[in-house]
Amino acid sequence: MPGLIDDYSAVVCDLDGVVYRGPDAVDFAVTALTALTVPILYATNNASRPPEEVAAHLSDLGLHVTGRDVATSSQAGAVALSGLLPAGARVLAIGGAGVREALEHAGFEVVTPQQAGEEPDLVVAGVLQGYGPSVTAADLAEAAYAVSNGAVWVATNTDATLPTHRGTAPGNGTLVAAVQRATGRDPLVVGKPHAPLYRLCADRLERPPAQVLAVGDRLDTDVAGAVEAGMDSALVLTGVDSVSSLAVAPPSQRPTYLLEDLRALTEPYLSVETDYVWWVCGGDRRRLVDGSWDVASAGSPIETARAGTACLHEAIDHEELGLDAVLRLVPEIDAWQ
Repeated sequence: MPGLIDDYSAVVCDLDGVVYRGPDAVDFAVTALTALTVPILYATNNASRPPEEVAAHLSDLGLHVTGRDVATSSQAGAVALSGLLPAGARVLAIGGAGVREALEHAGFEVVTPQQAGEEPDLVVAGVLQGYGPSVTAADLAEAAYAVSNGAVWVATNTDATLPTHRGTAPGNGTLVAAVQRATGRDPLVVGKPHAPLYRLCADRLERPPAQVLAVGDRLDTDVAGAVEAGMDSALVLTGVDSVSSLAVAPPSQRPTYLLEDLRALTEPYLSVETDYVWWVCGGDRRRLVDGSWDVASAGSPIETARAGTACLHEAIDHEELGLDAVLRLVPEIDAWQ
């Protein structure tokens, strides 16, 4: 039987929680991705690292990847600015090396925060703000000055937090909020969950979005961005989000497919079938009666999760169940919690 991926001509794959966690590969990820015969583009909201650095990390894990196989939110930001500013315009780069490199490759004259501080009369036409571990309050001040003076402001992403090996750190969204507070303005955001990064990937793959499958572990970024870009999406249960969070997700954050891990990409996909009384996936057959599960037969954990979340989504959408009731029912269908 054909595998899930046979319905698509390319894959856009998230990284953290899908391919790796920190320095280590997610279980089965490398062998599963190596087995794919369609082009893969790795897309990340992380703006601080240049594509070649990301590719080197993936190569260390055992994947055959070059910088051309990586798309970053910095690159999406540079593309967005190219459509808003004249060629060679001066752009202030806030963030790590990936931000500066993306602007240089797009043909802009890059201005650093230090240079802007030393030459206060230097006028910049744009600001590209991304994450960088060494971003300072002085850097944010230069961004605020430029934005207040009319510079076009693009943010690579607005992730509020950043997971690190020591815990949760402020993400780029926290830094963007500081400039918003100072200027009273909002940036154009290009990273997930917004569509530009995914559109950049589709353009680079030379495929229409409908032929590309987006794979990720987060509903509010990976899946939401795919929905906005018109791509089908697959949520893998190896990272941030779970069956429990999927059960209460709004329609704009619901994936086309639910996968236990990346191996499922090459396997036949068992979809949910329903007559709107019973919900069936493989060997799992269930329905809701008086706010409780009525299970005719239990399937595998992933079959149970697919049938159960589809049933709960129908109940939520028709206001038959509140979120509190859904959360009470979810433990019975979430083997990964």
